[in-house]
Amino acid sequence: MRFSDRSRRVVIVGAGLGGTATAVRLLRFAREPLQVVLVERNPEHRNAGVAYHPAGNPWHHVFNIQAGRMSMFREDVDDFVTWANTSADRTGWAPQWRDVTFTESGPAPRRIYADYLADRLAEAAHEASAGVTLTEVDGEVVDVTVDAGDVHVVVENFALPREPPPLDDTGASRVRLRADHLVLATGLEQRTHPFAAEVLDHPSFVRHPYSAAGVERVQGVRPDAVVAIIGTLLTGYDSAALLLRRGHTGKIHMISRSGLTIRTYPPDHRHQVLDLPPPRLRGDYEGPGDLVRRVKDEWERACAVVAEKHPDVAPAVVTERVAKSWEPHLPELLRCVPTADLRALLDGYGSVLATLRVSAVAYTTEVVDAAMTRDGQITVTTGKVTRVADTGNGTLALTVSTQDSDRMVEADLVISNFGREPDYERVDSPLWTNLLARGLAVRHRRTGRGVEVDETGVLLDSAGVPSGPVSVVGGPREGDEIVRYGRMGAFAFNLAAIKNHSVGVAADVLRRLESCYDDQAGDGAADPSAPAFARAVSLEARRMAARRRRDREELALRLDESLTAAREALAGDGGLTTTTLRFAVNTVAATKLNDLSVTPRDLRSLLGLDEPATPTA
Repeated sequence: MRFSDRSRRVVIVGAGLGGTATAVRLLRFAREPLQVVLVERNPEHRNAGVAYHPAGNPWHHVFNIQAGRMSMFREDVDDFVTWANTSADRTGWAPQWRDVTFTESGPAPRRIYADYLADRLAEAAHEASAGVTLTEVDGEVVDVTVDAGDVHVVVENFALPREPPPLDDTGASRVRLRADHLVLATGLEQRTHPFAAEVLDHPSFVRHPYSAAGVERVQGVRPDAVVAIIGTLLTGYDSAALLLRRGHTGKIHMISRSGLTIRTYPPDHRHQVLDLPPPRLRGDYEGPGDLVRRVKDEWERACAVVAEKHPDVAPAVVTERVAKSWEPHLPELLRCVPTADLRALLDGYGSVLATLRVSAVAYTTEVVDAAMTRDGQITVTTGKVTRVADTGNGTLALTVSTQDSDRMVEADLVISNFGREPDYERVDSPLWTNLLARGLAVRHRRTGRGVEVDETGVLLDSAGVPSGPVSVVGGPREGDEIVRYGRMGAFAFNLAAIKNHSVGVAADVLRRLESCYDDQAGDGAADPSAPAFARAVSLEARRMAARRRRDREELALRLDESLTAAREALAGDGGLTTTTLRFAVNTVAATKLNDLSVTPRDLRSLLGLDEPATPTA
């Protein structure tokens, strides 16, 4: 595979869910020749990331949410379940899953998601328009420079896993690629744990519970061993459930600063968006204590409204419904909170927000919750682990600082939580270190979480202006998601945000690169309420969502006719051309595909996505 610099090229850094989903959208959306280059530093994480790769997710690890919410396409909510039941290659699957018929509300093993993403990526490449290609690259992007509108990407340990060695770069360990646009989909960054500095290499300490080595240590511990798990939310439950399903009989200590545990989704749970009264939180800001008190009062009021007006909502998910309904109202509230207070509130209440916003399926929670109540096999301790030390006899001793005093816990095996690092000035990444050092990226100023981006996800520099043709997907946008959209809690694996980022970024990149778009007429190029404009938006949304090339081509022809008719109907708008109108139509269509005010199932109906590409006579 030769990299021709004459072709438009988008380089995506990271081939987990965010990078793969963005590549799929680019391959589907693109109308003109384009090279999509998908770079992954860890080959076993390709099409999976840390969350789903098979080596770090044994068959007992299931999604914390229902299988019906795992589609990578918000506009096609049944896609993952349909794939798992009809298309997945079950050769090599564990016996307990081999004959399962997956349902919308049921569990599914996390490790099969890598195959699903790989299949959808291959399909998108096969069904892409003429001249639109995909190249998958192994290697670590360590540096980026922006020059005259181009991005130059430095890749170490460059390799083409499915191709012969590349032309003039044969044998080189470092390759420099030119790109017209760069997408950073680097995923989660892992936090360093100073309390465990003495034991990071100890055989009884598991630093990476979602790695092949970590899983091997957990599965290899003797059944009667004493195990300490640092964390009481999803990672803690995953590790405890893995032990228990293998017949573990020894004592298990689960320790966290919050002491909170995750709740269980009801068996028939389906995502729903409720129209609830907005929280009454306006007024003078009088400090974090007063704000917390007012939020708690309004929260109780909102939960009571759900119980009264929506009795069909299961008690376990009332808080999820409230949290979702509050999101559009939170940005205005957060603007009133001083930066220092906002950061302290996010740090202090992050775990609470996570448990209010997201639960887990019974497959994971029931076995752990039962062990908490049965003979006290699992105990939950509220406290901060301040040190893990080697006792000298093969065990480890944890110092736990509780509200009253310090206590010691001795364990044969200690499993750390994943420990995501949200502060990008602290991440152990050559790429982010260089981006920050050069001022091409800056830590998110308000929250300290992630980096600064604009409303389309374009990376902002230290002066607050775009760094160049560089966009961001996923975890690095956490702070922006909080202050711009009010999305709180459990952001580490926020599928909804990642899926929306992939649509928004892919559409924005192509509007910048393709000749069929022109934004020169400005935002007032067309009246979005005009019927002709609305018809064009509907066709464009359906074109962007179509899986098959022939369907997209049919819809593109109808769209071209619709744009001509719309331009004539809107002829009074000065400067309106087909390319400016297409730009406006595509922008609105991408926004509609990302509409979070409706459920995915309702979204599909509202967009008319089940209508045939070619209308019948």
